[in-house]
Amino acid sequence: MLKIKNRMRAVIQRVNHASVTIEGAVKSKIQAGFLILLGICEEDGKEDVEWLVRKIAALRVFNDENHVMNRSILDINGEALVVSQFTLYASYKKGNRPSWFRAGSHEHSIPLYEAFCQLLSQALGKPVGTGEFGADMKVELLNDGPVTICMDTKNKE
Repeated sequence: MLKIKNRMRAVIQRVNHASVTIEGAVKSKIQAGFLILLGICEEDGKEDVEWLVRKIAALRVFNDENHVMNRSILDINGEALVVSQFTLYASYKKGNRPSWFRAGSHEHSIPLYEAFCQLLSQALGKPVGTGEFGADMKVELLNDGPVTICMDTKNKE
């Protein structure tokens, strides 16, 4: 039986604004751009980070002057907020309580999360907002559209 490997996953939401609050204090907030929920598994590596950053930076889902989704986050000088999201690897086949055994360990995931944020910051030419890996975060957003795109690096070929 062929086993399909999990790969890095991202849920990209076009937002008017978004923020992350931890223990009652706002850690990061952005205006128009992307809120990115990022899931990392053990099979992921630097090539997944690089591919995903390139795709997200070039993703044309912002309206042009004719109200057609034809502009990228770079074109609109948008901002990004990246939140680690191990629950993107929920396994729900057995019972009603999900398992996250497919999610990457902290030791593996934190460096890739940090690399993703750094490369995205370089691609956008500005700092990106972040959550805090492993923290209990309150994420608030105003989804614009709504536009929500799911990406998985196993589908890059």
